[in-house]
Amino acid sequence: MINTDLISKTISFVKAKLANAEGGHDWFHIERVYRNAVLISKNEVCNTVVVQLGALLHDIADSKFYNGDETIGPKIAREFLESQKVDQATITHVINIIENISFKGGNFEKKFSSKELDIVQDADRLDAIGAIGIARMFNYGGFKNRTIYDPKIAPNTKMTKEEYKKNDSPTINHFYEKLFLLKDKMNTETGKEIAKERHRYMEGFLSQFYAEWEGEK
Repeated sequence: MINTDLISKTISFVKAKLANAEGGHDWFHIERVYRNAVLISKNEVCNTVVVQLGALLHDIADSKFYNGDETIGPKIAREFLESQKVDQATITHVINIIENISFKGGNFEKKFSSKELDIVQDADRLDAIGAIGIARMFNYGGFKNRTIYDPKIAPNTKMTKEEYKKNDSPTINHFYEKLFLLKDKMNTETGKEIAKERHRYMEGFLSQFYAEWEGEK
């Protein structure tokens, strides 16, 4: 199959699959990650088809919406790619990206590594920080009916993968438990540069938030 045709069919598949997804993990999230991945890949030596497929399929069935089941996403992705007669080496690589891309507290070792994973992971993490990251964070917090902020509940930055998946702390805590940690976890030079600017934006937002909370501004 011609690669452009494969990418077009993958886009249509993902759009249909995520038609009713939660706002922070919907098609528009995938589209932003895809664009970020394409941008980063221009400065890296990589398999661009694997990067594009990995970006498009990385959240096809996010485990947080399937009772923590991490096998559904890879299964759906594999079945789709096999239906498109994609070669097994590409399928295996894309599945490895899906299985290893997630943050989940950041306190565990990846079982797989590749330049393509680095690119897609950076692209996904960029969508978790900056203005978009803040919007997604509050959207998901509302979806889970979490408190916006409680000064009595301190952030926990030492969570295990399982603790992170079950965490229901106030939404503001997520800045410290994930968002502020991502700048230093970027893999590529392009990702690092973009992350710096988005990180500064979040620091300014949080400073303003606390000032308003305390009635100082």
